[in-house]
Amino acid sequence: MDKFYLTTAIDYVNGKPHIGHAYEKILADVIFRHYTQRIENCYFLTGTDEHGIKIQKTAEGRNITAKELCDENSQSFKSSWKELGIEYSDFIRTTDERHKQTVQKIFKKLVENGDIYKNQYKGLYCSGCESFLNARDLTEEGLCPNHLKKPEEVTEENYFFRLTKYKDAIIEHIKLNPEFILPSFKVNEVLKQLEEIEDISVSRNRNSVSWGIAVPDDNEQVIYVWIDALSNYITALGYDTENPSEKFMKYWPANVQVIGKDILKFHAIYWSAILLALGLELPKTICAHGWITIDNSKMSKSIGNVISPIDILKFFDLENADALRYYMVTSAPFGRDGNYSDVDFKEKVNADLANNIGNLLNRTLNMLVKYFDGEIKSEFIKNDTDIEKAVTETVVKYKKFFDEYQVSEAANVIVDLANTVNKYVAENAPWTLAKEGNMTKCGEVLYNVLEASRKIAILLYPYCPNISKAIFQQLSTDINIKFSDIDKKLFSGKITDKNKIKPVFPRIDSEFATDKKKEKN
Repeated sequence: MDKFYLTTAIDYVNGKPHIGHAYEKILADVIFRHYTQRIENCYFLTGTDEHGIKIQKTAEGRNITAKELCDENSQSFKSSWKELGIEYSDFIRTTDERHKQTVQKIFKKLVENGDIYKNQYKGLYCSGCESFLNARDLTEEGLCPNHLKKPEEVTEENYFFRLTKYKDAIIEHIKLNPEFILPSFKVNEVLKQLEEIEDISVSRNRNSVSWGIAVPDDNEQVIYVWIDALSNYITALGYDTENPSEKFMKYWPANVQVIGKDILKFHAIYWSAILLALGLELPKTICAHGWITIDNSKMSKSIGNVISPIDILKFFDLENADALRYYMVTSAPFGRDGNYSDVDFKEKVNADLANNIGNLLNRTLNMLVKYFDGEIKSEFIKNDTDIEKAVTETVVKYKKFFDEYQVSEAANVIVDLANTVNKYVAENAPWTLAKEGNMTKCGEVLYNVLEASRKIAILLYPYCPNISKAIFQQLSTDINIKFSDIDKKLFSGKITDKNKIKPVFPRIDSEFATDKKKEKN
């Protein structure tokens, strides 16, 4: 692999970011950070979807322009992602000129190729989905299954995309490329949807929706969500129908597109068809994650359980987002729904980050200071074969899980490794060895634990970059997070600042955490 291009869904800016938005972006950031440890050329795109009737109506209700609403809410997403440590390469807004101009070129090319045509349409339109629905898609009560509202009957003359033209090619691609849709249990769902697809509307009459990109050569029509929103993945790279940029040529096709399971159909089918119509390669993988519930209830404004991720950081008075990042991406197996609760959050991060990984490092460093004035002597550098084997096996499993985008499962093997090293400490009891005067063996045990902790820091980096860097700092060694550093023997010498030895992640509500709050106040 000579490059890695990752995208997320772009968030609709009709409201502020919530924990569901955060889950996807953290998940994507963890994947991206992992691949930056392995290869040089990595690119991470996220952004905001800023057109459509919902934004238009919300802005009208607030007596501001649609662009003012978009500017305000798009900035909220950017600010939230910064606080959550999301280090994207580019942030695309569908109101950006670079995007709008290219979308019009794409639309025009599809018209010229005969892939877009104009037709009279009568259908059921759900403003929540920004999509026309078939009667068979509705609940028994005739409601949209996602928004539980009755769709509106709409009759319009719109432009349509010949989705059915690409049906067979998409089916063949799915069957020939088992990694195209992940998790694999979603494949049959998409194949079933393909059996029932029809051509789709890709414009709306300006009288119905005025806030959008104008259809080229037809100012009475506005380009509808799918060609507008989905094209961001290539417009951000500088795609052009005549002269694509070097960046586009370098990074397309995407290695993985991380999306929610509710929009898998639009990416696996609609987006694939648009790319085929443009003569472009399909992404290697479309990765559909589950939803996040709150205390086992689906998030809903009417219930009042929509949570801001930044509010969680403030509630627990966390200095950075590492704990929330770790919890969110380990809250559910790959592709399944996860759940957030304050109690579970506190218990899990205390168990895994404070008690397991953090305490392992802290007590070992304190023993090194107590018994050897913080110094690893040359005679102590003797590698334990069982620990080395455990690290090697962990790295193999870890990389395999990431290559399949099983991020929560990859985190589990880090915890398993820390458990193994904690067991090694208990079995070898360096405090007893010191008491018995067996100082060389005691030093060897401490060296192996600290060297394992350095490797754990490399594995932990995508999830908890701040904790990872704190581990390196306490080991008085350079921050080396590349996978090529795993096999190096870098920990030797002396702890340079013994006064800075403290828990890298204090237990939430612990004495250390309370002291930190006092210091801040």
